[in-house]
Amino acid sequence: MPDTLPEPRRIEPADLVHALWRGWQDFRRAPAFGLLFSAFYVAGGLVLAAVALAVGRDWWLVPFVLGFPLIAPFAAVGLYEVSRRIEAGRPLDWPAVIRVVFAQRDRQIPSMAVVILLMFMFWVFVAHTIFALFLGTSPMVNVTSSAEILATPRGIGMLIIGGAIGLGFAAALFTFSVFGLPLLLERETDLISAIIVSTEAVRLNLPVMAAWAAFIAVALLVAMLPLFLGLFVALPVLGHATWHLYRCAMVDEAG
Repeated sequence: MPDTLPEPRRIEPADLVHALWRGWQDFRRAPAFGLLFSAFYVAGGLVLAAVALAVGRDWWLVPFVLGFPLIAPFAAVGLYEVSRRIEAGRPLDWPAVIRVVFAQRDRQIPSMAVVILLMFMFWVFVAHTIFALFLGTSPMVNVTSSAEILATPRGIGMLIIGGAIGLGFAAALFTFSVFGLPLLLERETDLISAIIVSTEAVRLNLPVMAAWAAFIAVALLVAMLPLFLGLFVALPVLGHATWHLYRCAMVDEAG
């Protein structure tokens, strides 16, 4: 039988700071879990970069780097469980946490993962299409060696249009998943209901959540600059913090 859905409530900017602080404390409390779950995405980023450079298509890195944060929320599922256990005073043993993560394969989180991955793949396709429309089909080999191509009218147009479309993808995914993923982990409910609750919570707190989304985007992009290695810290802290923000933004049955 499905669980009762929580009701979104208003949050304040101070709640973002508090959630971030608690996220940092959780990471310090259990750093090994954060490093493990982040390792998959650091490795994935390095593989994408290696493939792009190996085939002589270094311009592929542009849509990959811009689109990579779109799939980062799914890395946080294990981190949510760690924060949930810390919050409840339950033991942080590896088998228990891993069992919970693997148990999600029979629930609704894989469906959210499919949505996230499809959006990421579609964004890469759209990014390639935008480039072809504005700058032709030849490889963009001179973007890394002579960035002045981006200062041309076509280059500026590509950046504006591509940026606007990419922002739309990121905003939609953020709205669906920021509270949808922790809700799916915590309660027995369906994907559509989780998306509706998450969307309503974001709508109710639009300015605050827009600030949180902007902070996440900047933090992840900066973390990816040193060979994606900054994700070892950024992903765990943001993942733990998102769990605490979810708990703050939802009213449970007890009120």
